[in-house]
Amino acid sequence: MVLNGMGLIVSLIIGAIAGWLAGKIVSGEGHGVVMNIVVGIVGALLASFLFPAIGLRIGPEASFIGAVIYSTIGAVILLLLLRMFRRA
Repeated sequence: MVLNGMGLIVSLIIGAIAGWLAGKIVSGEGHGVVMNIVVGIVGALLASFLFPAIGLRIGPEASFIGAVIYSTIGAVILLLLLRMFRRA
């Protein structure tokens, strides 16, 4: 997959939104713009590997809203895993 300039910007925006939403869902606050983007993008990557492996498909991932939902769920899973490992 090759990202042109616009694709990169859209990915960063989706990552920021997904990371912020995940931060609100898990801890009630965001983690800052850069950390939200990182959490959102890593969450999207996690979801893209995890969901097909368990046979879960969430709507059309090609749509903006679908991508945000998909990335947010992955980011929530990521934050919950990080919280679990921090406590251990």
